[in-house]
Parts: sequence; C-alpha cells; structure tokens
Amino acid sequence: MLGIDMSMVTETLNMFVFLAVELTLLFLLISYLVGVLQHYIPPAKIQSILSTKKGKGYIVAGFLGAITPFCSCSTIPFLKGLLRAKAGFGTMMVFLFASPLLNPIIIGLFAVTFGVQVTLFYFAIALGVSIMAGILLEALGFEKYVKQEAYAEPVSKGCSGNSKGQAKQGTPWFAIWQSSWKDFKKVLPYLMGGIALGSMIYGFMPTDLVARFANDNNPFAIPVAAIIGIPLYIRAEAVIPLSAALAAKGMGLGAVMALIIGSAGASLTEVILLKSIFKNKMIYAFLAVILTMAMGAGFLYSIIF
Repeated sequence: MLGIDMSMVTETLNMFVFLAVELTLLFLLISYLVGVLQHYIPPAKIQSILSTKKGKGYIVAGFLGAITPFCSCSTIPFLKGLLRAKAGFGTMMVFLFASPLLNPIIIGLFAVTFGVQVTLFYFAIALGVSIMAGILLEALGFEKYVKQEAYAEPVSKGCSGNSKGQAKQGTPWFAIWQSSWKDFKKVLPYLMGGIALGSMIYGFMPTDLVARFANDNNPFAIPVAAIIGIPLYIRAEAVIPLSAALAAKGMGLGAVMALIIGSAGASLTEVILLKSIFKNKMIYAFLAVILTMAMGAGFLYSIIF
C-alpha cells in the first residue's frame, strides 16, 4: 500500500501509545515524589548535599544519579526540583548527565548483555565525564543560560468557598499535586512532540542501515553512531537490546558504546524538554558534552579492547 510497510506503521503507533502513557505517568509520579521530598527536606538541606563549595558534592551528585531509576526524560522534573531548591549549578549538571546514563535499569541490562568488564568501563566513563562536565560548565559561567522561569514555583490557583473546602485545598498533598500538574501541562507539547518524532524514527529506521554506516571498516563509524543515537533513543529497556542487535549485524563495539551513550544520555525527547529550562547555548553545551563523551568512550573502547 503506497510502498509503506504497515508493520512499521503499527510498530510506530504502538510505541507512541506505550511511551505517551508510560512517560506521562512517570513524569507525574516523579514530579509528585520530588514535591513530597521538597516538603519534608528543606531546600537548605538539598543545597548542602549538592553544594559546589565542597568537592565531594560533585561525586555525591554523580552517585545520586547512579542510584535513581530515571531515564533521560524523567530526570527533568527532578532537575526542576533541584533548581527550585537552589542547589549548586555544577552538581545539578552532574546529576543531569549521570542520571539517565547510570540508572540501575540500564546498568543491569548492560551487564547482562555485554558483560561486567564492558559495564565497568561504561560506568567509569559516564561518571567521570559527568563530573568533569559539571565542574567545567560551572567554571565557565553557564548558569546564566538557565531560564529564570525554571526557578519559579508553580502558583496554584485557590478556590473560593467555605472554610472546609479551603482546608482541603490547602493540604500539602493537594498543593503538591497541583504543582506537579501545572509542570506537566507546561511541558506536555514538548513531551508529545518528542515522543512522536522518536517513535517514527524507531519504527521506520532499519537496523541494517545503521550497521552499514557504522561498521568497523568505516573510520567515521563512532561519530556517526554517537550522532544517530540522539534521535534513535526511546527508553533504557529498548536501547540495549537494539544495540545488541546492531552489534550482531556488524556494528563495531566502539560504535555500539557511542550509540548507547548518545542515545541514553541525550534522547530527542529530553532535548526538547530541556528547552523549557535552558536557553539555546546551554542546550548546545549539553549536546556537546554527550557527543564528546559518546565519541571519546567509543574510541577509547576500541583502543583498550
């Protein structure tokens, strides 16, 4: 029918529906949990934990990212909470880079698919570069590229009525939900747009095509894989099996490493969501860090292994 493979259309639509539901629920859940944490943990405490005045704050932020089961999209509401708590900019950036790359889901799948040695290499590179990038971005003054509205608390609209109703509306749980819902509505167009584009790429881009341009005989295999990874990524559970299939079809393991870091570290959806927080120069810096990390890890892996 018009030369279109209907199985690809079906796969794309199924992926869109699945991701739209999953990421919506995940975003709301994490936004709400962050709100609860902020209610019980004073901003000063978060600021102290992730303070850039202490060198260990960067390391703590990296390991905090490693133990949080966030994908690149669900890291955004947590980042918003850190911004509102006025945590250190450098440590926030470490968390932003490390969280999706080192979440327990992707590390577990990595170990099962590629082995412990490769996983340890991946973990060391992702954590090390994330920490260095956070330190460098703060030293270069990139905090000025955070949009001012990202620091603002969403204002919940009160309802006039009897005192009983006002008491109910004034409960912290309902106020936290209102804040989470307001955040969600603000990023909804970005979220759905990113899911739609990512699902189309996922459904229509054949793995054979990627392998053909990213094999061991292509000197540009690793840069190509890193660049392709950004729009190709959907979720942690998908990128590892996809990468394993590409490796089986002839993609070099250095290129596979670059593809995983590029895709898990800077998904298309995440980049679109970050537009609601960062100005363009910060978005460019974010992409530069992920691409540098992806290509560096790919070339280093090829040399060492």
